[in-house]
Amino acid sequence: MKILVATGNRGKLVEIQSLLEGAPLTLLTPAMLGLALEVEETGATYAENAALKARAFAQASGLLALADDSGLEVDALGGLPGIRSARFSNRAGASDADRRAYLLQRLQGLPRPWTAHFHCTVALAAPTGALRFAEGQCPGEIIPQERGEHGFGYDPIFLLTALGLTMAELSMAQKNQLSHRARAIKAAQPLIMEMLGK
Repeated sequence: MKILVATGNRGKLVEIQSLLEGAPLTLLTPAMLGLALEVEETGATYAENAALKARAFAQASGLLALADDSGLEVDALGGLPGIRSARFSNRAGASDADRRAYLLQRLQGLPRPWTAHFHCTVALAAPTGALRFAEGQCPGEIIPQERGEHGFGYDPIFLLTALGLTMAELSMAQKNQLSHRARAIKAAQPLIMEMLGK
């Protein structure tokens, strides 16, 4: 019951491992298998990008591979940064903090609240070529001041309006109830068992 979590992103890896804790699965990472694939995200959608990664890792490892593509969509920016969330910057080699600053710069002068949502598409690829998808979303809004010490990416400026907390102020347990990735992984779990023949 092995599954390869096809990401080199430490933050994502910790979240996915935590979300699948308790499932009868052995989670493997590319590093554990000595796999150093660089998969270019050339897709036009989250599903296409997730599928590119999952398929490449499934073929390279001979295992069921799970990959996700996720992004932040801000209504005032017409859905940007969207699938470009990890590369949304006006400078090369930008950090998460640089991307947050650039997003806030783009929002200056636009009326608040800056409503937004996180989206996640999970792709499951088998070495046979079989492919399945699951999705999750989390609504909220962007705020101009960073808050919280947890999470990664845009979490410190993404406010869960109903809770009054940013994603970065949530504990891992809270985030695993509410996040877009949590919802997508939860929806993917029965598909994982099905694809592993259980």
